Amino acid sequence: MPLKYNINTHLDDPQTTIRHREIILSKKFLWKIYVEWYGNFITEVKKNPEGKYLEIGSGGGFLKEMLPNVITSDILPLPHVAMQFSAEKLPFISNELDGIFMVNVLHHIPHPASFFSEAERTLKPGGKIIMIEPANTLLSRFIYKNFHHEPFMPGGEWDIESTGPLSGANGALPYILMIRDRKKFEKEFPGLRIDSINMLTAFLYTVSGGVSRKCLVPEWSYGLWRLIEKIPFVNAICGMMATYIVSKR
Repeated sequence: MPLKYNINTHLDDPQTTIRHREIILSKKFLWKIYVEWYGNFITEVKKNPEGKYLEIGSGGGFLKEMLPNVITSDILPLPHVAMQFSAEKLPFISNELDGIFMVNVLHHIPHPASFFSEAERTLKPGGKIIMIEPANTLLSRFIYKNFHHEPFMPGGEWDIESTGPLSGANGALPYILMIRDRKKFEKEFPGLRIDSINMLTAFLYTVSGGVSRKCLVPEWSYGLWRLIEKIPFVNAICGMMATYIVSKR
């Protein structure tokens, strides 16, 4: 069933995140999208299977089922997550982590500069931050500004109002940090390098209904939508999400 909530209250309730996870696992169309997203993380782990990898904001997902050695974490107390802490203060020593993985997390962090400082400290040289986050494209701006419960403000500042762990957000924050203000980012974090930004999921996530609406299309059509997204420039113009990869020098 669709999940309905008041974004000023229930989004910050751990039960909402638990319900999100149940929906993702039960909606096969949406589940397939997450499997594709997790493929980015799996590719990185295959390069160094014995490395130490951290997932931040694990609550709604199921990466642990695909990567048993990943350390799961969340800011909320959740029964299926190993550690609870804020992304602005990572409980790891310097040069300890080989990779940090995140899905829809960065744009909720009130002070993202604190997170990137911590990532710069805790990652080993060559370690990577791989994030799946909202994109800023022609289609995504229209959808996010008119049909999404979270604010999407490409002209916003780096910091966002901390109304709660999940209710505070600016979906355009990844764009602001790593595209609009790229020179500032590189100056603030000289130990980090933006490796790539790839737009993706032009239509798949929208037609899936996400965690709050029914799927708009039959499950068998997944492959068809996937083929449409492979047409040149479709994701560049219409991508709803993007893979942001940042490495430690």
